[in-house]
Amino acid sequence: MSKVHHLKFNDLTLYAEGVAKALRQQFPGRTQLTCFAVPRGGVPASYILKIVTAGQEPSITMRSNPHQADFILDDIIDSGDTLRHYDNICPTTPFYALVNKQRTEEFADSWVIFPWEHQDVEGDITVTVTRLLQQIGENPKRGGLLETPSRVAKAWQHWSSGYNVDPSTVLKEFEDGGETYDEMIVVKDIPFYSHCEHHLAPFFGTANIGYIPNGKIVGLSKLSRLLDVFANRLQVQERLTTQVADALMDHLKPRGAAVSIRARHLCMESRGIKRQGSETVTNVLRGVFRTDTAARAEFLGLFGP
Repeated sequence: MSKVHHLKFNDLTLYAEGVAKALRQQFPGRTQLTCFAVPRGGVPASYILKIVTAGQEPSITMRSNPHQADFILDDIIDSGDTLRHYDNICPTTPFYALVNKQRTEEFADSWVIFPWEHQDVEGDITVTVTRLLQQIGENPKRGGLLETPSRVAKAWQHWSSGYNVDPSTVLKEFEDGGETYDEMIVVKDIPFYSHCEHHLAPFFGTANIGYIPNGKIVGLSKLSRLLDVFANRLQVQERLTTQVADALMDHLKPRGAAVSIRARHLCMESRGIKRQGSETVTNVLRGVFRTDTAARAEFLGLFGP
């Protein structure tokens, strides 16, 4: 589950001082430097940099053209796309940012929110969907499409809801009733829906989840909920199967866990080779299911080839 860092202006002042120090090292002896602020995030970042360098050298003045600036400033280096863009058009102009996720372990897997940003996820998605409709040649103002961006935004909030759920919270354990039971527990044919991380296309099917308890059991519905936690993320089937099995092993500590998933992938059926109706089967075995051939055969034999 991704962490969210809400930065405060005091934090940004410290980061801006770090940029100022780097600039003095990059441009020793300069009394004045010119800065191009990357549109949107770079603009407030440049204001903070000017505040922390006020009355000091070098002084900072702004330029509207990156080719006329001594350096380029943004609020964050995230995926690196913006950095690569300006490296291509201004290869000799250094690029700075208040936050560099690629070099700061604290922010590496986090969602960073600046004080000038509002966390309007739905609003951001609707803008993206509107642009997508335009790019494929549609008219977003056409009657049938007027509410499509907001519908898509709401749908993706559900389809990606697994990122906000800790798997341990859905695995409520019971010792009463499980302390003497040491045979296999399997929930078969659990339907699921997920999205391929390569094309954002749906894949769907059924899962069979089993475990052999070691003094503790979980409510049967919790196995289905655990599957949903990981299915409601961008996935590949192999990882989805592994995550469910490993979550059971990590949080329930059973003698063994086994997961088998059978799914159809629209990224393969509706594009590319277009093989409609084909299914992909993945199996992950942990604990005694891996080491005991009888346990493995019993589990896999429950739902056929």
